[in-house]
Amino acid sequence: MLTVATDIDVLARFGRALADPIRCRILLALREAPAYPSDLADALEISRTRLSNHLACLRDCGLAVAVPDGRRTRYELADERLGHALDDLRAAVVAVAAETTCPDAAEKECC
Repeated sequence: MLTVATDIDVLARFGRALADPIRCRILLALREAPAYPSDLADALEISRTRLSNHLACLRDCGLAVAVPDGRRTRYELADERLGHALDDLRAAVVAVAAETTCPDAAEKECC
């Protein structure tokens, strides 16, 4: 059963998904067009197993959906507005010192 997440939960899920560079690359690829896992793995030059784990996280976070397409499964953004949100985030100016990193960068947490 699907439920509607609260504003804070939505932001936290989005943040967790974006915390991993591979998931960012997947989201940007899906922003361009829906895709099949094998095509995504090839385009991103990662193993299908690794891609599968990241797609599961994006599904669990509610950002991507799996759409049955005959014998295959196609992935797409759960809502087209996520593409606009990604564009807005990419256009935002973030002020950081070159020698610093995010304190949570070492944590490998999924949704």
